[in-house]
Amino acid sequence: MPLDKPYQDIPGTTIFDAEQSRKGYWLNQFCMSLMKADNRERFKADERAYLDEWPMTDAQKAAVLARDLNECIRLGGNIYFLAKIGATDGKSFQQMAGSMTGMTEAEYRDMMVAGGRSIQGNRRLGEDGDAQPHRQPQGQAGRKEGK
Repeated sequence: MPLDKPYQDIPGTTIFDAEQSRKGYWLNQFCMSLMKADNRERFKADERAYLDEWPMTDAQKAAVLARDLNECIRLGGNIYFLAKIGATDGKSFQQMAGSMTGMTEAEYRDMMVAGGRSIQGNRRLGEDGDAQPHRQPQGQAGRKEGK
């Protein structure tokens, strides 16, 4: 029986929970393999052949080959593991984050220095006046502090 996930109503956000961890296990293990220089060299020499050594889904392999980090996250990748792909490619975390937001590295840096992304449209559904109200987690209705 799946657990209630009250956090699923955050637009554009994938929460790395136990289900995502299971889904992305081999993708994340592949990423961790890139911590070793010889594995990085093997991967850079023939990316597809190296990926085929891992029991990842075809969609996960395609996302890695395309360097589509947002898709990798959707498919169970954890950003801290996925950072190993960026490091293998000689990219900083800031460059990777910029690519994930559709911004250049400079645009991303400037946005973060200016205080980050606007909260408008990035809150839980219902918090910005959306038609769908925020749903309270089960067992929380009517709970008062201290009880």
